[in-house]
Amino acid sequence: MSADPLRGIDAFLTVARERSFTRAAALLGVSQSALSHTIRALEARLELRLLARTTRSVSPTEAGERLIQKVAPRYAAIGHALADFEALRGKAGGTVRITTSDFAANMVLWPRLSALQPQHPDLKIELAIEPELTDIVAERFDAGVRFGDQVSRDMTAVRISPDVRMIIVAAPSYLHGRTSPKTPSDLTTHACINMRFSQGGGVYAWELKKGKRNLQVRVAGAWTFNCIGPVVQAALAGHGLAYMPEALALPHLQSGSLMPVLDDWWPTFPGLHLFFTQRRQLPPALSLVIEALRYPPAKPPRRQRSVR
Repeated sequence: MSADPLRGIDAFLTVARERSFTRAAALLGVSQSALSHTIRALEARLELRLLARTTRSVSPTEAGERLIQKVAPRYAAIGHALADFEALRGKAGGTVRITTSDFAANMVLWPRLSALQPQHPDLKIELAIEPELTDIVAERFDAGVRFGDQVSRDMTAVRISPDVRMIIVAAPSYLHGRTSPKTPSDLTTHACINMRFSQGGGVYAWELKKGKRNLQVRVAGAWTFNCIGPVVQAALAGHGLAYMPEALALPHLQSGSLMPVLDDWWPTFPGLHLFFTQRRQLPPALSLVIEALRYPPAKPPRRQRSVR
């Protein structure tokens, strides 16, 4: 084996994560041919085939999956350690990779981070919009964003939004000529717009709350999406009842293009949180992002009155 056993590992992990030589080459800043050569050289050194390639897809082989499981967390730890050394220089530069939902990206991350980045030209921000929960260590993200009750206890979490109320709405065109639901069980008689958070997972059951009563209702309809943006559009187009964060529905409720349904059963969830691995010293770039997103924002220090 080569004297440098780590040569090609970063390239392999990037291709395995992206499932694409084209995207991986763009992220690594190399040509596809150079990337293919690096992967072939790594496979030759290990005498194992790590990636199964077809004209349409790339996926890890069994050996590749084992290498990912064993190496990716350690490789991420090395990256964090090197980032800590970068922190010693005090320069707020480099790339901060965040996995997030489309709701959090549009409502919280983009408004605040788009104002932050121009103030720090060396700061680069990568947002990966993913409906399912992601292992930020294995996938080499610096941080993730999810509701507070979804964050693992072994992570450090910082609140970045107030609590989020989930509501049920429908367009007037859908409700016209129909009886609006009066109880949660009535939802099963209506067309509902569903969400599925992962390719292999089931359809999300609507979580409802009234007083001390908590219910999960499985609904059915013609449309299912894996992110919230199309759910809003389908609701506005009159395709059925929809379950969504109140903040997304509010402008349409105010304009009358959406109507509230079962408003006495709307639940409230812990606010969005930014989470990351526990480290003694955070890289300056990640620290900047955390402070820009923190909720409520840190208050500026009060000016002391001069004593005459």
